[in-house]
Amino acid sequence: MTEEADAREPGRDPEAVSRFVEGFAAQLVEAGMQRMPARVFAALLASDSGSLTSAELGEQLRVSPAAVSGAVRYLAQQHMVSREREPGSRRERYRVHSNQWYEALTSREAVLKRWESALREGVTSLGAGTPAGRRMAETLAFFEFVDGEIVAMMERWREHRERTFGPG
Repeated sequence: MTEEADAREPGRDPEAVSRFVEGFAAQLVEAGMQRMPARVFAALLASDSGSLTSAELGEQLRVSPAAVSGAVRYLAQQHMVSREREPGSRRERYRVHSNQWYEALTSREAVLKRWESALREGVTSLGAGTPAGRRMAETLAFFEFVDGEIVAMMERWREHRERTFGPG
């Protein structure tokens, strides 16, 4: 089913769906996401199936297949969408999962670990007793703190999600 068909289902106002997609995308852009990935992500999030083809996304957003492709590549790298091959077809579908925020945030753990490693090296290189070394050590301590908090928060989220939405 295409997004336009989704929008025509009972209780769906195509204009309201479009306003949501563009409005939420604008919020994501304001937070730092690129415009086209934000629009593609919002469109996927707003679809009942959570899954659309490149053609469906292009039709809904009135953009080229190349624009969709670039946006999906970015979103996949950020662990916000996945690509799936349609059974018996060469076409790919792009899917947003109910746990996309969890996946996106936990993928940041690897980035934080790399930053922590670089900062440790910086403290050693600059000298822990120097003003720059102390500043670097404080930055390292901040990222170590954030990393620990993310791990604990994600565990609390898993428990909350299961209580609220059931296993899955």
